[in-house]
Amino acid sequence: MDNYFELYQIPISLKPDAALVKQQFYKLSKQYHPDRIAQGDESAQAAALHMAATINDAYQTLCDEDKTMPYLLRLKGLLQDEEKYNLPSDFLMEMMNLNEAVSDYEDAPENESLKQQAEEAIQAQMTAWNQAMQPLALAFEQAEDKTAVLLQIKDFYFRKKYLLRIRERLTTFASR
Repeated sequence: MDNYFELYQIPISLKPDAALVKQQFYKLSKQYHPDRIAQGDESAQAAALHMAATINDAYQTLCDEDKTMPYLLRLKGLLQDEEKYNLPSDFLMEMMNLNEAVSDYEDAPENESLKQQAEEAIQAQMTAWNQAMQPLALAFEQAEDKTAVLLQIKDFYFRKKYLLRIRERLTTFASR
């Protein structure tokens, strides 16, 4: 796995400095642009194309907190593709209530107040998630043992992923 933090020569962070990421993106893009290797042999051109794609992928990842978190977890070997994660039962009960609110709206789409109630409930959960995540993000930046904090962050990653699925379900249904 490519280490985007090393590539961009920036510190590992859940919230990389946006200005520094952009600065490094332009620097690396200029340095490795495939047009600079246009006269090179096929292997040099292929390497330049690969590097340009990696630089772009890194930029897209490091500029989006929702992509940076799972990337960092994968980079540290704490998140696997298609991993099954057991969320706490109290959280799952809250999500069951959210799903029921969305189902109520799906059963009566003409009732805008049901949609609004579901949207507000989801937004309240997202706000609570953000408030709980802020101290963890700060702890990660300051911790010597980043793995212990990342394991807590992993739980928050799966919680947000669950919330986003419910929000997507509501948005998809409402847009029909």
